[in-house]
Amino acid sequence: AVARELARCGARVVLATRNAVRGEEAAWRIRRDTGNPEVLFMPLDLSSLRSVHAFAAAFLQQEPNLHLLINNAGVSAGGTTEDGFSLPFQVNHLGHFLLTQLLLQRLQSSAPSRVLIVASSAHQAGRLCMAKLGQPPPGPFAAFQDYCNSKLANVLHARQLAARLQGTGVTAYAVHPGFVHTQLFRHTPLWLQPLWTPLSRFCFRSAAEGARTVLFCATQDGLQPFSGCYFADCRPLQPCAQGRDDAAARELWERSERLLGLQPSLCTPNSLSSFAKSTPCLAQTSCCSTHMHMLHACTLLCQCMHIHIALHRHTKAAV
Repeated sequence: AVARELARCGARVVLATRNAVRGEEAAWRIRRDTGNPEVLFMPLDLSSLRSVHAFAAAFLQQEPNLHLLINNAGVSAGGTTEDGFSLPFQVNHLGHFLLTQLLLQRLQSSAPSRVLIVASSAHQAGRLCMAKLGQPPPGPFAAFQDYCNSKLANVLHARQLAARLQGTGVTAYAVHPGFVHTQLFRHTPLWLQPLWTPLSRFCFRSAAEGARTVLFCATQDGLQPFSGCYFADCRPLQPCAQGRDDAAARELWERSERLLGLQPSLCTPNSLSSFAKSTPCLAQTSCCSTHMHMLHACTLLCQCMHIHIALHRHTKAAV
């Protein structure tokens, strides 16, 4: 729904997914439905760090601009990746973190630009143990706890990213789309599916309804003062206590860099201190206008549930 709406407004879109058949079909459907020929497909599998590096290299070679990056891939199933990390933590956080870092210079050269990290209210149940990042948590509900932990990491990632990008023209937001009826919980145990399937269909939001806050944060004017905030229902809300802990956000960033073998990012303590004092979402904030000004001149990379979408500025270089 997000990709289709942005394509309908004239943006250039790149769909990235590990499933080439589904990715090509999704791109074709969006081109058909919107009449926008600038909808492309590129392969990306966030459960493989090698794939993330390959995607970023191909993207940077092909696309000169990037004005919006939407990190929205999500899995809830347990398991371990080829890189040795828990599946939810790598797909939902580490893969996004690496991709954002690899594309960060392009985002900065394309500024003003935005990074959206699709989180969830499930972050409130997250409990990050920094010494055991990337390891499956213990207990009978390990997969669910791992998912919640990854969503908390999303909130902290957006917060720290905004702090480090102050003054660059790049802003960052964590977004809760609501509980949306998608394939996220397709790995629900068989014994629970008779209850879960009808409940999700009738009680959860549609994909179009879930896209509303994502589109708001992607296109609404005047959101720069709210960089680093957590949004739900088109307004900034206060996340859980650990989700607004700047020390935890900084430690998550540094440990994520080490896990991925990245060079430490430069960031002065003073800039982080001023960010914490100036960010309006540290307290409850009133709802912003829900009127969307669609950005016809934007470049986006949007990752949706196994379908990752990128939209680019209509310039001669991009076309």
